[in-house]
Amino acid sequence: MPAGVVDAAAKGVRLDRHAAGASSLLLRRASGGNKHLLVSASSHLLFRATVLATLALVLLFAVHYPSLLSHSFTLSSSSSPHSPSSSSSRRSSHRSLLGRSGGPSSSSSSYSGAAWEREIRRSVTPRRADGLSVLVTGAAGFVGFHCSLALHGRGDGVLGLDNFNGYYDPTLKRARQRLLASRGVSVLDADINDGALLHRLLSAAPFTHVLHLAAQAGVRHAMRDPQAYVSSNVAGLVSVLEAAAHAGQQQPAVVWASSSSVYGLNTESPFSEDHRTDRPASLYAATKKAGEAIAHAYNHIYGLSITGLRFFTVYGPWGRPDMAYFSFARSIVAGEPITLFRDARRDFTYIDDVVRGCLGALDTAGKSTGVSGGRKKSGPAPLRVYNLGNTSPVPVTRMVAVLEKLLGKKANKRVVTMPTNGDVPFTHANVTHAARDFGYRPTTSLEEGLRHFVDWFVQYYKVDIKGGGNNVLAAGGKTGKRKSMAMSAAS
Repeated sequence: MPAGVVDAAAKGVRLDRHAAGASSLLLRRASGGNKHLLVSASSHLLFRATVLATLALVLLFAVHYPSLLSHSFTLSSSSSPHSPSSSSSRRSSHRSLLGRSGGPSSSSSSYSGAAWEREIRRSVTPRRADGLSVLVTGAAGFVGFHCSLALHGRGDGVLGLDNFNGYYDPTLKRARQRLLASRGVSVLDADINDGALLHRLLSAAPFTHVLHLAAQAGVRHAMRDPQAYVSSNVAGLVSVLEAAAHAGQQQPAVVWASSSSVYGLNTESPFSEDHRTDRPASLYAATKKAGEAIAHAYNHIYGLSITGLRFFTVYGPWGRPDMAYFSFARSIVAGEPITLFRDARRDFTYIDDVVRGCLGALDTAGKSTGVSGGRKKSGPAPLRVYNLGNTSPVPVTRMVAVLEKLLGKKANKRVVTMPTNGDVPFTHANVTHAARDFGYRPTTSLEEGLRHFVDWFVQYYKVDIKGGGNNVLAAGGKTGKRKSMAMSAAS
């Protein structure tokens, strides 16, 4: 036993003995005196002794069981989470159920003071009349990055937040952050489970909206790291809704990313918001479905205006390297095989169409009705859910054929039967509700969208497709080859 523990225990024993001795002395002296005084003095000494002994026991517990006082989850960092060669190359802290992301830059204590509050207000102050003031979580992610650019571009105030976890290469997220900073949009390196920071942010400036896009993505990765999905997609959503419900100045309206994966084993097509979503095919889908139930509770209790958006396989420039189209492009250029699921079809939705849907949902969200710091509401508030898809399912083989044409190289294809790991055979969006309520109409064909992606891909990774495209140069200048992945239904 460590010396400090022995000393603490010994002190506790001595305190007990001292208290017992003192009580005995008082009893002897009071035999002929005032009995009321005796009881009072004895009780006082016993109380003090009990408190000191309790402190000693707490010290013993802290020394012996420090692991019970804190706990966090970590996630392997890699450009492709499915690559064995990269999964052990580096590790990054991930969202924690206790609300700490592990890095000093993401601690709530790192963000405080008058200068910090001025920067927050500068970033969120709109430049147009009646502009929105939006907190965007996951702002260094794929959809969050594009939404932040679009909001700032039309004159809204934007503040981003991202924890830059290592689910895929964080250097891509940092590049997005730098581009946002060059446009005047600040992105804090922080975690959505840091409730104290979220409350401080929403108290520092009058946010009108929260666009909550931060989440743990990927369908199949949930089989390897289920806790990350519970931490981010369930606990993280609760943290954001708690902060919004109890915002100091005003309750912002919340628009958040659900997923087309909630349709799970649904066989009706096209997928409608009216269809059942109680049969998820993956843990990822289950956490998103849980999020929709949680949103209902916060809307009912606190009067939060909440809109859920079910994205359908979003793709485009600055996309996620774990998505199939991105991984396939890497593998085609590198001459590596790609694995396709037989008969898989996806409702591929171009990023610009999704961004227009997100901004339309923000513009029509309606106000929250909670007052007095979330303690009551003045009336019912909007609770909505919408599909954002392209409405045209495409065989994955066609997507690969378009990439082959754009990259000028044939893919080495391996076609297999879809495994029972959470992926679904097809997705197909019905977007009539979004079209009715905020004019959502996707306009980008798969060929056009993939052309924009390949243009960015070639420039960002310095790919020489004219010379055969045998090398993919990463942003840092190193030749990067990634093991191919099968088609993912993650959106």
